[in-house]
Amino acid sequence: MTESRYELSIRELGYQLPEVAAPVAAYVPAVVSGNYVYTSGQLPFVSGQLPATGKVSDSGDSTFVTPQDAKKYAAIAVLNALAAVKSVIGDLDRVKKVVKVVGFVASDPEFTGQPGVINGASELLGEIFGEAGTHARSAVGVPVLPLDSPVEVEIIVEYV
Repeated sequence: MTESRYELSIRELGYQLPEVAAPVAAYVPAVVSGNYVYTSGQLPFVSGQLPATGKVSDSGDSTFVTPQDAKKYAAIAVLNALAAVKSVIGDLDRVKKVVKVVGFVASDPEFTGQPGVINGASELLGEIFGEAGTHARSAVGVPVLPLDSPVEVEIIVEYV
């Protein structure tokens, strides 16, 4: 099977589109409605494991995840979201537009840099899809995420 242009772009950026992550509860990774794909929240799994756990803080305390690391994990989470998209539409070249990104950051109460963390997902989408990757977005701080993940990302894409 020929590699799609977007998967080629992902590889050229130094990433690999993973297999779709298995759900950790009672849901499916993505649902199609009309010409839109809605993904479930995706954690930054790498080969079935979280690369880090805990809350994000810029306090310098080594017991926290740094914002810089969390930004990388947001990029990984969005790759997992793209894998979920591909699982229901078959080919990322069918993506017409990334419409919305919602990012959750497990945050130390003093941390207010959630937008910078979720930029990891947004910037990667822009690099992969160009203008079609620009989107509306929410970046939300929360006290805890599933499996103590530092980030979770969900996306909505329009496809043809």
